[in-house]
Amino acid sequence: MIRVHNASLVYPDHGREVYACREVSLTLSEGEFLGILGPSGSGKSSLLYILSGLKVPTSGTVEIDGKNLNSMPDEERAALRLKRFGFVFQYPYLLGYLTALENVLVAHNSADSREEGMELLTDLGLSQKAHRFPHELSGGERQRVCVARALFGKPDVVFADEPTASLDHKNGTQVVELLNRHRKGGALVMVTHDPSMLAGAHRTLCIEDGQVTREIAGPPD
Repeated sequence: MIRVHNASLVYPDHGREVYACREVSLTLSEGEFLGILGPSGSGKSSLLYILSGLKVPTSGTVEIDGKNLNSMPDEERAALRLKRFGFVFQYPYLLGYLTALENVLVAHNSADSREEGMELLTDLGLSQKAHRFPHELSGGERQRVCVARALFGKPDVVFADEPTASLDHKNGTQVVELLNRHRKGGALVMVTHDPSMLAGAHRTLCIEDGQVTREIAGPPD
């Protein structure tokens, strides 16, 4: 589905090159839960950005269904992300002037969309909070709204970048379980520094200094 071949992401830093990712190759299969595990600054988020087309690698290639993401115009990559990918980030970025339901539907507006949005919020235990604004929700509830937004439209891949880092362990575990349970056959790529959040992973990549150092079948020990 998504194939990365010898991809590197390099940033200039005062006349020298700093590798955020270095010659990474991997394949993401349909329906797979792929964990990316590493300490802060290891390059795991940069790898997620490359996989999802948020950043274009400095060298190497990224393909989705055989189509090269590197050569796509920015507008085409943005349209692909909107249509086929969902995203959850470390902090629950919601628009403060929109309700929970409106935040889920921020890129969509139709009667069918509202029905699907409400179904997702109900599945995530937020049916009574659908018309509340972000400041009226707890941190865990705001992140669940972000999960509903990411799952909307049954994306082919959900990319989750440290989605539990600002939550306590109980709420963090619940968010991951909800993502895994409600992805409807789509793949899930999750970046984390906490191995306990990858209990449901089919495969885990360990990354240090921008390089994949180890691949573990199943969740990490």
